[in-house]
Amino acid sequence: MNDAPSETAPQLDLDAYLTRIGWTGARPPAPTAETLRAVHLAHVTSIPFENIQPLLGSAPSLALPDLEAKLVRSRRGGYCYEQNTLLSTALGALGFGITGLAARVRLGAAPGTVRPRSHMVLLVEIPGEPQRWIADVGFGAIGGLHEAVPFITDTELPNGTRRHRYIREPHPGGLEDLWVFQALHNGVWEDQYAFSREPFIAADYAVINWHTATNPRSPFQHTLQVQRTGLDLHLELSARILTETHPDGTRKRRELADNDEVLRVLAADFGIDLPSDTVLPL
Repeated sequence: MNDAPSETAPQLDLDAYLTRIGWTGARPPAPTAETLRAVHLAHVTSIPFENIQPLLGSAPSLALPDLEAKLVRSRRGGYCYEQNTLLSTALGALGFGITGLAARVRLGAAPGTVRPRSHMVLLVEIPGEPQRWIADVGFGAIGGLHEAVPFITDTELPNGTRRHRYIREPHPGGLEDLWVFQALHNGVWEDQYAFSREPFIAADYAVINWHTATNPRSPFQHTLQVQRTGLDLHLELSARILTETHPDGTRKRRELADNDEVLRVLAADFGIDLPSDTVLPL
C-alpha cells in the first residue's frame, strides 16, 4: 500500500533529502534492493534520533513540510513517526511500495508485559520482486537496524556490525502470528518489538504520535533520549548520561555537568543545534 499524493499534496524535495543523508550515487537512484539498503543506512547514520520536542511540551508535526524543515533543512532529528514518515515518503518517491505497520516495543519490558502499539515500522516492496523488506530508521536503541532487511523468519540477518532476526509467535488473540524482531547481544537473542501485518495509515500515526508526545506517563515526556547511530560507534544521551558503545560491546559512560554542556554535546557529537537559551528538563 502506497497512498498516492493528490495533485495539491506537498512533494518531498528529494534532492535536498539525498543531500541531507550524504547520498553520493545517482540521482534519483533506481528502486532496487541495493538502493533500499544504502538509503536506509545513509539515513540512519545521518539523522539523529531525538525526543526534544515532546520533552519541551509539544507533539511533533508529521506534515511533510514540517518534517522537511526540521529533519532535512535543519540540524535536528526526530523520533520514529517523524523518521519513518520521512523515509516512507522518500522511498515512495523513488518508486518503492510502502505499507506502514505498528509494533509493540518489548525492549526493557518485564516478561509478559503487553505494551500498546507505539512504534512505526515500514514494510517495503521492490518493483518486480516477490521478496518484501523491513525498513526502520526510527528505533531509538542500539538494537535497531543499520540497513533494511528481507522480511523472512528464523534466519540470522547480518546488518552492518549488528545481527538481527525475525521469529514467528502465536498471536494471543488467535489471529495471524506476530513477527518478533530480535537483536543479538552478547550471544543472546533479545526481543526488540513485535508486530502484525495489519496496515496503518497517516491518521493512525497522528493519534499514536499525539499520545506518545503528550501523555504524562510517556517516557518521552520526562527523559531526554538522543541516539546517534554509526557503524563503529553508537552514541546515546539519556538525561545527562552520555554512553558510547562500540561494536564489540564495550561501553564508556560519563555524566554531563549541566544544561550548557548538554547543548554543546548535542551540537558537537549528535549534530543537533538548539537555541543557546534552550533549557532542557534534565
